[in-house]
Amino acid sequence: MKKTKVLLSSLALALASSAMTFSVQAAPTSTINPGVTMNQLTNRQPIHWVSVEQIAASLKGKPAMNVGFDIDDTLLFSSPAFFHGKQVFSPNSNDYLKNPEFWEKVSNGWDKFSIPKKSARELIAMHLKRGDHLYFITGRPRPASGNEEVTEILQKDFNIPVKQMSPVIFSGPDHGAKTSYIKDNDIKLYYGDSDGDILDAHAAGADVVRVLRPLNSTNHPMPHNGSLGEKVLVNSQY
Repeated sequence: MKKTKVLLSSLALALASSAMTFSVQAAPTSTINPGVTMNQLTNRQPIHWVSVEQIAASLKGKPAMNVGFDIDDTLLFSSPAFFHGKQVFSPNSNDYLKNPEFWEKVSNGWDKFSIPKKSARELIAMHLKRGDHLYFITGRPRPASGNEEVTEILQKDFNIPVKQMSPVIFSGPDHGAKTSYIKDNDIKLYYGDSDGDILDAHAAGADVVRVLRPLNSTNHPMPHNGSLGEKVLVNSQY
C-alpha cells in the first residue's frame, strides 16, 4: 500500500513538472502569433459589391451596347506567360517588361498558357446573351511586328462569335492611354482590375466595374479595390 502511495505521488509530481515545462515552452508562442480579435475578423470595408446577376438586372431593358474589357488579370490569369517571360529575358529583374521581344512573344502565342477566369466567362456569356459588342483594350504595347494572336485566343477561350467582338486594342502602358479608345468606341461599360482602368473609364464617361486581381498574380503591388468609388465584382479573383 505504501509503495502504491509513493508511486502515485511520484507520478503526480512528474505530471506537474511536465505541465509546468509545457506552460513555460508554450508561453513564447503568444508573441509569435498574437491572435486576432472578433472585431478584426468581422471588419469589412464599405465596398460596393455587385454580382454578374445584379449587373445583368441593372441592364435589363437597355439596348445592346459596346462593352470593354481589360485583358491581363481581368479576363485571363496571364501570370504564367509573364513568369516564363521573366525567366527567359531577365530572371533577376523586371527589365523583361521593357523588352520588345518579350511583348512580341507574349502576344503571339504565350497567352496559350494564360488561364481564362471563371468570372470572366460568366461576364462575357451574360453580355453576349444581351447582344452586346465586345472590345478588348490592353495596356500591353503593340508587338513590333504588327502581328498578334491575342484576339484569336480570346475568341476561342470565351466562345465569342466573331461578329460580336472587335480585334484587341493595344493601348500601351502610358497613364490615361485607354481613355480615348473607350470614348471613341462609345463603350458604355468597362471592366478592369487596375486603378488605371478605373480612372481611364471614368475619364471617358463610361460606367466601370472593378474585377479582382488574382491573389497569385505576378502583377504587384495589389490595388485597393473600391478605393475609387467603383463597383467591385464579387468573387472575381478567379
